[in-house]
Amino acid sequence: MGFIFGVVVGIIVGLAIIVGFVRGENSRAAQRSQLATTVAAFARMTVEDSRKILPPQFYPSWVVFSSSQKLTWLNSHLTKIWPYVNEAASELIKASVEPILEEYRPVVLAALKFSKFTLGTVAPQFTGVSIIEDGGDGVTMELEMQWDGNPSIILDIKTLLGVALPVQVKNIGFTGVFRLIFKPLVDEFPGFGAVSYSLRQKKKLDFTLKVIGGDISAIPGLYDAIEGAIRDAVEDSITWPVRKVVPILPGDYSDLELKPEGILEVKLVQAKELTNKDIIGKSDPYAVVYIRPLRERMKKSKTINNDLNPIWNEHFEFVVEDVSTQHVTVKVYDSEGLQSSELIGCAQLQLSELQPGKVKDVWLKLVKDLEIQRDTKNRGQVHLELLYCPFGMENSFTNPFAPNYSMTSLEKVLKNANGVESNGNENAVTQKKKEVIIRGVLSVTVISAEDLPATDFMGKSDPFVVLTLKKAETKNKTRVVNDSLNPVWNQTFDFVVEDGLHDMLIVEVWDHDTFGKDYMGRCILTLTRVILEGEYKERFVLDGAKSGFLNLHLKWMPQPIFRDS
Repeated sequence: MGFIFGVVVGIIVGLAIIVGFVRGENSRAAQRSQLATTVAAFARMTVEDSRKILPPQFYPSWVVFSSSQKLTWLNSHLTKIWPYVNEAASELIKASVEPILEEYRPVVLAALKFSKFTLGTVAPQFTGVSIIEDGGDGVTMELEMQWDGNPSIILDIKTLLGVALPVQVKNIGFTGVFRLIFKPLVDEFPGFGAVSYSLRQKKKLDFTLKVIGGDISAIPGLYDAIEGAIRDAVEDSITWPVRKVVPILPGDYSDLELKPEGILEVKLVQAKELTNKDIIGKSDPYAVVYIRPLRERMKKSKTINNDLNPIWNEHFEFVVEDVSTQHVTVKVYDSEGLQSSELIGCAQLQLSELQPGKVKDVWLKLVKDLEIQRDTKNRGQVHLELLYCPFGMENSFTNPFAPNYSMTSLEKVLKNANGVESNGNENAVTQKKKEVIIRGVLSVTVISAEDLPATDFMGKSDPFVVLTLKKAETKNKTRVVNDSLNPVWNQTFDFVVEDGLHDMLIVEVWDHDTFGKDYMGRCILTLTRVILEGEYKERFVLDGAKSGFLNLHLKWMPQPIFRDS
């Protein structure tokens, strides 16, 4: 009996052990499954998810939730090793910058070299770092830096008259952003094939020049000439989109170097409501347009005397090297004759906002400083027409400013006879572009106007429209619509155009009166868009009026072109 009891107890205990083991295994399996699910959920977490779970005060020190972080540790180490960095960097900078300075040497100087160059005892400070995504092909790092240094930099200049002057560069203050691009990424150490560096942004670059033992102002224009040469050298040698490529692993990295991407055609059309800078009379405005602030690449318009609403109608062309980051800049000045011009205002437009092959017509508000966007004062507006033409787009888009766009056989013969057509140099190409003539017939339908300002005592107006082709001085006029602030005309006028790219259409609205007429407002249109698109209908704001819109339909009929076979 004891034996049987023992067997039964043994079986029961054994079954209990087996059941307990199975349940334990099932429990551990469930825990492992839950843990795997939790780990997978953490792997899918975003920064926003983590912020909901963990308050900022509990973030570990190694977790970075912002795109930029401070670099106290780097500044501390840089300060310690700065004497050694200064010695190595000074010699490197001197050797690389001196040839560039010589390239931009002012014509009043016979020589421009460094007799001494050291960066001083004050190390620059890095105020932040950020990482920019690059689609997996590279890593881009941007370092914010400021430096109020005490360098010892002496320029040894020699004038054309043989006078040698040592010029000291003092009180340097710099704030900017340096960009480092590690690209392409590779599988072997150190993980990238080359590194490119560039000065991505100059927020401030101040310095003064002083002749050792003399006064630099003794030679008129010398200070401005040397300062301009230094700024041009910095802009053209290292400022983005220029970048210096340093190979780390053997390979061809020519694709990382600066290359032109396309051409930007800019029409400086007009400006309106400019701030008057003159005490007597009105300002004499002119504009400077550029993409890169290099003197030979900056275009200056003609000066319009005594006019706060100038019409320039000038065309400029610029090389684009990085459409994703570059912008076109316009600065409007009041000419003061022999004295320095006074800035009226400036404006910028990102090139990334342009659609290739499509004309963009924009009014830009002028501000005092491009870096400070809190300017609420009305300084006026500037009117631009922009057309971006990327290289390689020739098969899908025809640039009307390109040479031979509308050149007849006779014109080609004449230009060949003058040696302009095929000598192959850059100046000839520029000259040909300026001589491109597009002829045709412009058909303008004045459809209607809306919300015109009232000019009569009864709250009505008697509007009519005057159309003027500026260069040809051809005029047409609609009929008068009595007692209406929303007149409908539906009248079509044809203009014979001899030079479409350099002409413009001025559409003015007037109020008819028994004793004369009252000006109500106007629209100024270039012909580039209608030449490019063939025809379009648009609702235009009436400039110079308290309110009002003008509905126009424009159509272009080109003159037949006979080309050589």
